[in-house]
Amino acid sequence: MERTPYGFLLVALGGFLGAVARHAVDVGVGRALAAASSGGASAVFGGAPTGVGTLVANVAGSFALGLLLTRASSDRIRLFVGTGALSSFTTYSTFVADAVALGTPAGAWYVAVSYLTGFAAAALGLALGGRDRR
Repeated sequence: MERTPYGFLLVALGGFLGAVARHAVDVGVGRALAAASSGGASAVFGGAPTGVGTLVANVAGSFALGLLLTRASSDRIRLFVGTGALSSFTTYSTFVADAVALGTPAGAWYVAVSYLTGFAAAALGLALGGRDRR
């Protein structure tokens, strides 16, 4: 990996874009769930939208990272997209906070669904990428 000022800039710019995208997903999912709930549909995870935006971001990010690991042709792309954008787009700390906020048993279901869908999305991304870079 590139440990130069340019490499740090790639990570910082990617991180900025990933964080903004993550916030946009949270806002978008929250609005969609609010609209669905007002129409009589029940929200996910015990009637509360807590954690759904995080789940969407983490699953999408896992899929994208799987693709990136098999398709990215340069270290600079991996720095910008993987280390920068995807690391700030996905979030473990918010995932844990959401699981705790949901309480038991909804929090336990949230953890299980998050891990299962995250691993499945990463495996799908790796499979669709078509190359094994190990």
